[in-house]
Amino acid sequence: MSTKSGFKREDITVGKRAFSMSRSTIETAFYGNNVERMFDLKKAYDMARSAAGTVTTDMPVHMPEAIGIPEGAKVLLFNDGETVGRFAGARVILGEKGVDEGEIAQVLREAIFFTRYKRMYHTQAYIGLDEDFIVRANLLIPESYENTLYNWLLNFQYINPAYDEMFRRSRPVGDEPDIYIVSDPDYRHPRFPDGLAYFDPEHNCACLLGMRYFGEHKKGTLTLAWGIANRNGYASCHGGLKRMVRKDGKAHVLGVFGLSGSGKSTLTHAKHGGKYDVTVLHDDAYVISSENGSTVALEPSYFDKTQDYPLTSGDNKYLITVQNCGVTLDEDGSKVLVTEDIRNGNGRAIKSKLWAANRVDKMDEPINSIVWLMKDHSLPPVIRLENPTLASAMGACLATKRTTAEKLAKGVDKDALVFEPYANPFRTYPLADDYEKFRRLFADRGVACYVVNTGHFLDRKIPKEATIGILEAIVDETAAFKELGPISEFRTIDIEGFVPDFGDEAYRKLLRRQIEGRAEYLDSLKSLKGGRDALPAEAAAELRRIAAKLL
Repeated sequence: MSTKSGFKREDITVGKRAFSMSRSTIETAFYGNNVERMFDLKKAYDMARSAAGTVTTDMPVHMPEAIGIPEGAKVLLFNDGETVGRFAGARVILGEKGVDEGEIAQVLREAIFFTRYKRMYHTQAYIGLDEDFIVRANLLIPESYENTLYNWLLNFQYINPAYDEMFRRSRPVGDEPDIYIVSDPDYRHPRFPDGLAYFDPEHNCACLLGMRYFGEHKKGTLTLAWGIANRNGYASCHGGLKRMVRKDGKAHVLGVFGLSGSGKSTLTHAKHGGKYDVTVLHDDAYVISSENGSTVALEPSYFDKTQDYPLTSGDNKYLITVQNCGVTLDEDGSKVLVTEDIRNGNGRAIKSKLWAANRVDKMDEPINSIVWLMKDHSLPPVIRLENPTLASAMGACLATKRTTAEKLAKGVDKDALVFEPYANPFRTYPLADDYEKFRRLFADRGVACYVVNTGHFLDRKIPKEATIGILEAIVDETAAFKELGPISEFRTIDIEGFVPDFGDEAYRKLLRRQIEGRAEYLDSLKSLKGGRDALPAEAAAELRRIAAKLL
């Protein structure tokens, strides 16, 4: 499926799918006489390299021409200021309770008026890498933010003849218009002193004001693409997906869902010591067809944390750009990166598609297993969920802790357990859409569901090696699952040092409290956002039925 631009004149009117107050305000900005079209990736590299504040390292980009940039290209570094992560408090979504489009449109008009004093760059990319799902997106950003423009083109699919032809072959669905995003990182409105990330999801447009961090542009674009997918028969996924083929030829397609810091990238790219023929779809963004279970990646590159990759790591061979890291001179006087979050938290890099040796953009084979990655010290390292309603309900209250990828509002406890449904804080549509899509995958397509705890069990950290071993046991079908104490719907594996003691009353109380806390969270959705994210009563009821078994 694809989006469209260019409309019959009789369709340019009130009430038509593509037009709203927000959309008209945002799209009009792209046609100003101070706007320069800049769709060429090689030119974008040269512009980013020459931009004030860029550090051109002496680290070469691996096989640059294979990814569309000039021969001899170097890894570029650009650093932000105080804020080096996403700020959820800036997100304003039209359609949610209390959001007045007329009031927000005043802010948009004022911000866009002041762009007349700047040279603005209009660039374009594709989101989705197969004709089954490919949408076109447009970004408008001021001069001096050439690094943001370059990163956006690298993160998504830059325009070239092959993808133009794929887009032309793709079947338009409905009246979905192209995505349009205006960004001015320097503009701050008095009503939004910490920045504004405004979305009109029904009309595929957004405006980012006062937001320098590239992750806001990446996830802002995905926010709109995921909304299009949801409206057109896909489950939108913030996670990784890989196919693992055993030595006997049996394949298993496994999806892992988790927020930054949960291990989704590590698990997606794990090599498993050569035990399997591993093919990677992506580690952050894809969609699942509700019709046939096939999957499509939304991005060619990887926006990865640099925290776990020291300078000498072989993975750094695939760096293209880096954000919010340091630079120093090595013994030869060459400018090289200082990673591992020494400068600040949440150092980031764009790695090329070449990072995954066996990378594909679509998997026709239907997904076999979905793994909810959680950090919850009451849970053993793995639980298999037998009931489709319970499986989707647990995904709807996926538990984790805050990460360095976020800028937190004052007073927010960074150590508190939080719930993030399906690990996707970027949803702009009712949560019940995701709940039902995943429940159907479990109930109708027979997809297996697991909860994998990548944090601590009680006070003991679960090692990465144990988690990887769990995934391998699932794929090999060697895992000896048994009932988790009195809860027959939860099944687990005994792993030395991480076996729950149901004879311990304190542990039973802890687990019951955590499960009941999930039910209470689902209850709370009835009163938040005007009830827009309320789920069917069965979801919380199923959790309470499980918790009652621990009395």
